[in-house]
Amino acid sequence: MHDVWALRRDEQLHVWVGTSGRVHHIDCDCVTHYFEGRTLLGVAPLDDALVHVYQCCGEEVFFAALESALKKRKVGAGMRARLRERLPIAARWLVDFARRDADSGLESLLRLRLHLLGIRLECQVEIPTVGRVDFVIDGMLILEADGMENHDGGSHRHKDLRRDAAASAIGYETLRFDYALIVHDWPVVEAAIIAAISRLRARV
Repeated sequence: MHDVWALRRDEQLHVWVGTSGRVHHIDCDCVTHYFEGRTLLGVAPLDDALVHVYQCCGEEVFFAALESALKKRKVGAGMRARLRERLPIAARWLVDFARRDADSGLESLLRLRLHLLGIRLECQVEIPTVGRVDFVIDGMLILEADGMENHDGGSHRHKDLRRDAAASAIGYETLRFDYALIVHDWPVVEAAIIAAISRLRARV
């Protein structure tokens, strides 16, 4: 409702009732949040919603939503500082690590997961004859995160193939992953990236 990317659509309504509020719904499967804070009638403010996302859905969903909000200029320095303060100490690094240039939640997930594996990425890299790519590793391996909207038609597929060919012509290898792979089949993605890094480093 804040026009921020979400990892998954939760059909259940989440209702914040404060620390001691009561639920008066009958035959309702809503998720009740008994978190501290001042509740208001209507949709919770974005900073409150993001804190609830962290507590209810975990680090990855929170991080992707935060980077989406940053990209859309919905989170300024003040809100960012307040968010950081309200998170558990162990989670505050997520706010520090978040960037404003992630083009999709898939990019956010990819970068976060690879960071936790100790893999450093260059983000939003402009490559001559290729254009802007999502990530580059070791100056040799291009990673692209393709959202579902990127493949609605053959023209997008042709453009991707042309970019990959242009990248190959100047020495890059490209790995391209879609929503289903990143979200539902991560071990395949992780194995492919680690193998490609090892293979390319062995050539140097």
